[in-house]
Amino acid sequence: MIYRLWFEQALPPEFQTLLGDEAIIVGSARDTPDDPLVALPHAEGIIAGPAIQYDGALMDCAPALRVISRTGIGVDNIVISDATARGIIVCNTPDAPTISTAEQTLALLLAAAKRLKEGARDVERGTRKDFFATYRGIQLDGLCLGIIGVGRIGSRVARLAQAFRMRVVGWDRSWTPADAARLELERAESLESLLWVADIVSLHIPYSPATRHIINAQTLAQMKPGAYLVNTARGGLIDQQALLDALERGHLAGAGLDVFDPEPVPADHPLLQRDDVIIVPHVGGATAASRSRLWHDALTQTLQALRGERPPHVVNPEVMETRRT
Repeated sequence: MIYRLWFEQALPPEFQTLLGDEAIIVGSARDTPDDPLVALPHAEGIIAGPAIQYDGALMDCAPALRVISRTGIGVDNIVISDATARGIIVCNTPDAPTISTAEQTLALLLAAAKRLKEGARDVERGTRKDFFATYRGIQLDGLCLGIIGVGRIGSRVARLAQAFRMRVVGWDRSWTPADAARLELERAESLESLLWVADIVSLHIPYSPATRHIINAQTLAQMKPGAYLVNTARGGLIDQQALLDALERGHLAGAGLDVFDPEPVPADHPLLQRDDVIIVPHVGGATAASRSRLWHDALTQTLQALRGERPPHVVNPEVMETRRT
């Protein structure tokens, strides 16, 4: 049997061998930008990216659809309940971007703490001042990193930070004392207690209605004066106006953001104009190695699901159970 696959983002030629003799590409949203869903009705499997909202109405456009496989961790753009109601398996690829995103977190943390954007702009502008006396970068050794969400990425960030001899404190709604002991990390009893002690706060939780603007005016006020904020998870976790206000008041010293809400970042957004904020275009998990793992894992799981096998990362496993009964 030959399975029919539709892609949100065009499959790069170097990964087309992963289809083998089992599948063909019926189209992608990138192939027909004026009518991106034109080929979707033929699909049995979708390789989904982050940009399109996959709800029941879209799923109904593909009557033979059996699986949606997301090239990434987040499935906030897929309505899981709609897929489950239609017997459609949803998979993600949580392992693929872990290393790259953790490294991006440390890169942004260092760039913000060392005020690299400000220094680079001074050089570009030909600024003349006593840089040695006025430099405001900080040393990480001995500081406290607070990690909100201690899953795959958060726990790897913790290990990287420990190499800088930072104290690492984690908070996660589902995190137990045994989890903390296993990772040899301190466990905050509450989000508030983490914010009080952290010199740098890093976000690694999924985006959902419950976590939207988890960093807001109230939680920003609970952070230590002079603290830094890093976000490589989802832009909607932060109330960006509240962040701007905290920076303008001098309560926060800076921020490093790989994600924004909305994306792309509006060119006139005031956060872009600040020397104490570095913003990059959601590329934390987009290294060559990470992309290779993303495509491999997404395609492998799609074919497994279409064959009737159980993929390793099913978001709605009840569909698999229903299919067995």
